[in-house]
Amino acid sequence: MPIHVKDPKLLQALVENSKRSGPYAGAFLVKDDEGTNPNTVTSSESDNSIHDLKGKELLKRLHDVGTLAQITRIQGDLVVLLGHHRVRKTEMVAEDPLIVKVDHLKEMPYDKDDDVIKATSFEVISTLRDVLKTNSLWKDQVQTYTQHMGDFNYPRLADFGAAISGANKLLCQEVLEELDVCKRLKLTLELVKRELEISKLQESIAKTIEEKVTGEQRRYLLNELLKAIKKELGLETDDKTALSEKFRERIEAKKDKCPPHVLQVIEEELTKLQLLEASSSEFSVTRNYLDWLTLLPWRDYSDENFDVYHAQCILDEDHYGLANVKERILEFIAVGKLRGSSQGKIICLSGPPGVGKTSIGRSIARALNRKFYRFSVGGLADVAEIKGHRRTYVGAMPGKMAQCLKSVGTANPLVLIDEIDKLGRGHSGDPASALLELLDPEQNANFLDHYLDVPIDLSKVLFVCTANVIEMIPNPLLDRMEIISIAGYITDEKMHIARDYLEKNTREVSGIKPEQVEVTDDALLALIENYCQEAGVRNLQKHIEKIYRKIALKLVRQGVSNGPPRDITIVEAKEDLASFDVAIKVEDEKSKDSLAKDASVDVNPIDSSLENINAIPLTTESEIDHNEHSNEDPIEKNLQETTKVFNTSSAPEANKSAQRTTEALADKSVEKIIVNASNLGDFVGKPVFQTERIYDQTPVGVVMGLAWNSMGGSTLYIETAKVEESEGKGALVVTGQLGDVMKESAQIAHTVCRAVLLEKEPNNPFFAKLKLHLHVPAGAIPKDGPSAGCTMVTSMLSLAMGKSVKKDLAMTGEVTLTGRVLPIGGVKEKTIAARRSGVKTIIFPSANRRDFDELASNVKEGLEVHFVDTYNEIYDIAFASDAETQES
Repeated sequence: MPIHVKDPKLLQALVENSKRSGPYAGAFLVKDDEGTNPNTVTSSESDNSIHDLKGKELLKRLHDVGTLAQITRIQGDLVVLLGHHRVRKTEMVAEDPLIVKVDHLKEMPYDKDDDVIKATSFEVISTLRDVLKTNSLWKDQVQTYTQHMGDFNYPRLADFGAAISGANKLLCQEVLEELDVCKRLKLTLELVKRELEISKLQESIAKTIEEKVTGEQRRYLLNELLKAIKKELGLETDDKTALSEKFRERIEAKKDKCPPHVLQVIEEELTKLQLLEASSSEFSVTRNYLDWLTLLPWRDYSDENFDVYHAQCILDEDHYGLANVKERILEFIAVGKLRGSSQGKIICLSGPPGVGKTSIGRSIARALNRKFYRFSVGGLADVAEIKGHRRTYVGAMPGKMAQCLKSVGTANPLVLIDEIDKLGRGHSGDPASALLELLDPEQNANFLDHYLDVPIDLSKVLFVCTANVIEMIPNPLLDRMEIISIAGYITDEKMHIARDYLEKNTREVSGIKPEQVEVTDDALLALIENYCQEAGVRNLQKHIEKIYRKIALKLVRQGVSNGPPRDITIVEAKEDLASFDVAIKVEDEKSKDSLAKDASVDVNPIDSSLENINAIPLTTESEIDHNEHSNEDPIEKNLQETTKVFNTSSAPEANKSAQRTTEALADKSVEKIIVNASNLGDFVGKPVFQTERIYDQTPVGVVMGLAWNSMGGSTLYIETAKVEESEGKGALVVTGQLGDVMKESAQIAHTVCRAVLLEKEPNNPFFAKLKLHLHVPAGAIPKDGPSAGCTMVTSMLSLAMGKSVKKDLAMTGEVTLTGRVLPIGGVKEKTIAARRSGVKTIIFPSANRRDFDELASNVKEGLEVHFVDTYNEIYDIAFASDAETQES
């Protein structure tokens, strides 16, 4: 019997005792407390109180008769005892641990041939057999006893019967204290008989429970069995039960993560599905609804990568520049790392076409290790595309977000909403307003889709929107997004992008090897300046693809093939060198016949991998001496030009032939194609842009202005000319497809001019009677915006005073009637446009100083920039004295 010993001193004494030659201990049963019922189950409190007792108090609580037990092994606090014979304690020797003197008890003498003892023992054995038939646990105990204690005799039989019966411990103690073998056997028989009665009672209880299984339950079991048989035979159809099982299996895996309100809806719908007829329309609606509810990833998040350095590497690998975008993403990752989890954010990337807004979204998803999903809302006019349809409609579907979550399988993807500034507005509502709930960080934790009709948690989704012009986005929607502007690229950035990204990718896609072609830096520079002046690089990529397509055609016309090599099989050369085995693929029967005359041909499909080929591919003499065989039959010529494989170890002649033919192959190398500035026109045609700059030195009445539009920045000239002298007051005519704002700017400029001229040259009557014509070239292009006022004033003053403005000067800014210069937008785009046109001096409003300071150093390099508050400061810069102009 294993016993747990909790007293450390007692355990130590037992350990020391076990090391002796005769490791024995006494085991005594503890008496119950006075006044307690020994038949009731006691709590562990009484057990704890026993462990607190020491010395005489403990001795009083022990029964007098116990067992001398051998200590077989000790593991931790578990002591395994093997009982040998009875002992009676007499007096105490030591208190802690308790050591007592004992008398060894022996059975009273008995007659082995006594009929009563025999009969009693036989009855005990018979009863034990009956119990063993019903209780298999006892069999193990019988085997254990016979292994350790040997054969049975009458006293041992009585002890064994009492030991394995599940009787009360006091009854077992009685058997232990009884030294008369006959009485002991009778006591054991009582215990074993009681055990037999318990076994019979167990059987009757089991039978009663089985009988309680009603006919309805039996029918259910038979139905389940019938379904299983049908399923095995392949007769099972997609009925309601099979559908319900499918849905239950799906949701079982997600039960821990699925919100309780969703589980409740699923259970209700499953119950409803069982009641509906499979042919009814409502059945298919419910089935589709359950299909969506069980497929969505409820709170199933993918593991994110919060490694800032890993993200930095991926963003740099995919994109050149764009420091502000990369910095924002790294901030997002850093916050996620410190928090231990990421919150969804709404970022809007705004900028001209082709600057890489959509591809940035892919890179962010790759850096964060999130799933990527993109959908474009350009021209979207139906609110149901976002919010879903009601289930009552035919063909109803959930909105884009539910489709997204089902598609990616996680609840924290990166969703790219493309072209958010081009949302349409249809008869069925305003999609921009429908997006408000989706893109509001405070609301999207409970986004309600009309089809699903249960809230979806989108708070962990990272939304990245793209837009060309943020002014087109409604203000309430814009307010919920974090705007990151991406301006166009300057020439230097475009060179890096073209060389490190576009050219490399295009060459790989075209199947051209790096050693076959070289595109010089001069060619790329000419391509950027004369063909691709827009802000983005999409047009640049198209031109590079055009160049490589033409190169590919040239290479193919020269006979180059970068595809997989021809299949070659090794065959042993015959001893006779005059004829050797050739192994090639033969595609038609005619070739087979012609080749079969002089060579053994293998026409089976051949492994095309080069790893298994250990031979030198050689050419025949037809490649060396081409003219000699030029008039041969094409099929025979084809045979001669096929690759022959020699067993080079057979004869020295074969080695010489190999050397000769390899040299011939080396002579037939393809000339490298070089694309430079001089032959660029052969690949992409004539230049699209000559230059935005028409004048080296602007004439009187002409001033260069800076403009910004959705395609990036550009320079434009504002020209003023005097038309005629009219009676009365001077007048102004404006042309060049100007919008209302620019027309008003021209009127303001005209008024400001007169005030400035009156101040600078009081005797100049220029504006009194002259009719002026102000024109902004490129009349086919609509122009509007509040940033041309300063340029218009300067143009009119230049004409009025007959002085041209300073060389290499461009300006931008809106002017008020009092001559104040107001701030403008698009500083980076306008600066890039000025650099592209070779402008050295730029005038900006003072309020734009901070915008300019934030620009990269390579954009500001080599520019002289003036920040002004009033028009008088512009006047001093633009109309410097001749000496100052010559110095500049």
